[in-house]
Amino acid sequence: MNKVGIMSMQRIANYGSFLQAYALKEILQEREVNIEFVDYHIEPVVISQVQNEKRGISGKVYKALETMRYDAPLLHKFEFLKYKEAFSRSYLPILGISKDMNYTPELDCLLIGSDEVFNCIQKNANVGCSMELFGKDNRAKKLISYAASFGNTTLEKLVFYRKADEVGRLLKTFDCISVRDKNSGIIVEQLTGKMPEYHFDPVLIYDFINKCNRIPIWKSTEKYLILYAYSGRISNNEAIWITDYAKKRGLKIYAIGGIQKCADRFINCTPFEIFTYFINAEEIITDTFHGSIFSIITHKKFTTIVRESIDDSYGNEEKLIDLLTRLNLMDRLTKSIQYVNKINEKEVNYDLVDKIIYEQRQKTNEYFKREIG
Repeated sequence: MNKVGIMSMQRIANYGSFLQAYALKEILQEREVNIEFVDYHIEPVVISQVQNEKRGISGKVYKALETMRYDAPLLHKFEFLKYKEAFSRSYLPILGISKDMNYTPELDCLLIGSDEVFNCIQKNANVGCSMELFGKDNRAKKLISYAASFGNTTLEKLVFYRKADEVGRLLKTFDCISVRDKNSGIIVEQLTGKMPEYHFDPVLIYDFINKCNRIPIWKSTEKYLILYAYSGRISNNEAIWITDYAKKRGLKIYAIGGIQKCADRFINCTPFEIFTYFINAEEIITDTFHGSIFSIITHKKFTTIVRESIDDSYGNEEKLIDLLTRLNLMDRLTKSIQYVNKINEKEVNYDLVDKIIYEQRQKTNEYFKREIG
């Protein structure tokens, strides 16, 4: 087998999406296969709502107006817009991705994953409900997934929006299915009658700290905590609490990944500089999946805030609870900002965590050896 395609969320402009794609490519290239990224056609979302369906210039204007509405320093807003505008141009070439879309190529194997490739019941019009992410109309000799996730799409939502039968039919065409969380595993098992395999996200599996030569080395001249969260998801009360917390500890607040009202700085950095900023941080507050992973990779004290999925809102409890349970790190989770000080006072047993990650790296290697060669 010498031609493998990866269908992922590689064109989504955020650090986690880029780094999981980069990590998966690096892992597969160790098997001496030719890798290319495969695109999917964006289809309409299935959740009825007033949405911006325009793309191109009008889409960029919409996003810019949305950014300017956030409660954050004006300078940070401009820096955030620069970060978003330059992301694809700056980083997709590192993955070997051009502006030209690569639809349905002939392949020896199409690998779908990782990230939330199966999250088809959500409101993001830039992803939509594409059945190509379940292998529809592919032209590969073999179809597999790796650490694929339904995100906060549940079996109940698939049934309610009448997608369960179609998704189930397509999942049955896979030669092997790998998922990264329990919710995704339950859906696959219920719709196919088969138990999927479980693997960690590629950002945990690829040894960035020891293998990636793109990570710069420098020491910070000031003490700071990182607030790693998407724009608009830190509430006003949370921002006030974090401001007071950082002041008491003599720390600046660095916002990465999104702009925040309480931040002293918005950090516009490369995806690889993320690791350096985390290494130099005193502690981390995050409410994201990959923010938690960056904290773990760099052996930091961190707190992960869980957001509940209510109705059609975008929550994260399915993937965060599963991730931290499997790493024996449930004591880093909270639903209330008030517990951050108690959580971040506690040391993390990274010897145990690293052992779990090492075992999962071996498991991933065996999976790819069997399925790809």
